[in-house]
Amino acid sequence: MSLTSHDTETRGKNTYNFDEFVSRRESLDWYSDEPFLQKAVKKYTGAQFDQIHEKILAFSPRVSLKWNQLAERNARPEVRPYMLHYDAFNHRIDRIVRPLEVQQLENEVFGEGLFSSKMPPWESFVKRMLTHQIGEGGVTCPLTCTHGLIALLDQFPNPEIPQLQEILLHTKEGLNGEFTIGAQFMTEIQGGSDLPANVLEAVPDGKNFRLYGNKFFCSAAHADYSVVTAKISGSNKVSTFIVPAWLPGDKEKEKRNGYQINRIKWKLGTAELPTAEIQYNGALAYPIGPKDKGIAVAVGIVLTLSRLEIGIACAGFMLRASREANLYGDFRTVFGKKVKEYPLAASKLRKIKNAAKRTTAGAFKIYDLFLRLEKSLNPGINSDHPLEVRKQLFVLRELVLLQKICATNEGAEVLREAISVFAGHGVMEEFSALPRIFRDVVVNEQWEGPRNLLLTQIYRDLQRVADWYSPSDFVRDVLIGVPHETIAKFSDQLENLLQRPVLGEVSEASMKAAEEWDTYCDSFFKTYQEVALAEIE
Repeated sequence: MSLTSHDTETRGKNTYNFDEFVSRRESLDWYSDEPFLQKAVKKYTGAQFDQIHEKILAFSPRVSLKWNQLAERNARPEVRPYMLHYDAFNHRIDRIVRPLEVQQLENEVFGEGLFSSKMPPWESFVKRMLTHQIGEGGVTCPLTCTHGLIALLDQFPNPEIPQLQEILLHTKEGLNGEFTIGAQFMTEIQGGSDLPANVLEAVPDGKNFRLYGNKFFCSAAHADYSVVTAKISGSNKVSTFIVPAWLPGDKEKEKRNGYQINRIKWKLGTAELPTAEIQYNGALAYPIGPKDKGIAVAVGIVLTLSRLEIGIACAGFMLRASREANLYGDFRTVFGKKVKEYPLAASKLRKIKNAAKRTTAGAFKIYDLFLRLEKSLNPGINSDHPLEVRKQLFVLRELVLLQKICATNEGAEVLREAISVFAGHGVMEEFSALPRIFRDVVVNEQWEGPRNLLLTQIYRDLQRVADWYSPSDFVRDVLIGVPHETIAKFSDQLENLLQRPVLGEVSEASMKAAEEWDTYCDSFFKTYQEVALAEIE
């Protein structure tokens, strides 16, 4: 009996496809289809809700579909940034070559004017949280750095250097529809977060300075302006400077402002973002802020905003992970049942969803405190504010640090769990954005102070303020609304830990104390997030 052509065509053919899942995923609106996020917005925006809600509803489809598609294209290895050091005529240009899609995405994201005085802070906050859901994408790190640059220029106006006001207008409000981009270059080869160890030299040149030396981790190396820390010649104090990438008229000629980009680094995540090593050979730099307080200025303003933004990013990452894992769990059938119908998978999906909601709630609550505290940046622990204000500023300072270390740590765990819901497809880069976002959150965990450094900082901060802010009062003020027994437990634990050798010489006792301190901070901050979640729900 012979086979017909029809038999030949159909034999062995598998008709299974993912079209339904892909269609449902692409039709999702990351705001209108996220009821919890809308509830959070409603709670915190109050009388502004209707206006902001409408703005976000109009914004969300763009980021959910178009910007997400651009970010996916930018993520392919063959289009990652690379250096072109010379043009055809042997001129040193140090051009960072990036795909057109990332430039289009950058123009659209920055074109929103997210830090403009015309945009209400909560509208900017929610738009940024949604934008973070595309992953870093080559745009959200520069966006965060630009925020720090703007805050720095806002806080320290200097009419003697008119260029600073021009830079502020160009980055904050835009000129002729164009917004310029900021970066922060602080790390040197001998120490990342150890800014006092900086040796980059700033040589006076009239009212301005010239920079000489090397910076070793320079993300957003393509930026128009950068915040750079350096030591003025003959001084041991770190100062802060604004450095233009090009002087007027030189951008078109690709003639950089007295520096060279040695190479672009190859890193685990945020691969679409050019992170470079830079050699300064007399770059013109504008001083900003008190010359002997560069560390306080850089950390108190620029790094604080970056750390705050990382918490917002983690909330966005987790919301997306939860949404897509749940969608796939409802689509995929294994051994005759949907993935979500298995108890192990269902418990994992619930855990991911709860973490996403808790992290989002905490990010909203911290940002609300940030907005309510006037001039909340760079006050220092021993500022001149009244005692109660100093306490609130201190609470904000520690919450920003706690959120940064806890949200990034849990973010990596949540992304890994979400990937596992997809099984083998979870690690396929073209199937899901989650592997890329997982790598981004791991990078965020290291940027702006890794976990051990910030755990040390929190511990030292609490010791420094003990004479005017007791550990028990601090716990009570952070955990308002928590049962008295829980507050008493955390207070007793903190009192005890502050007497232990957490920062002492290495021994069995000090290592045990350090481990308990790590666990304590995680548990304490999650309790704060639970309070924030209960307030929304």
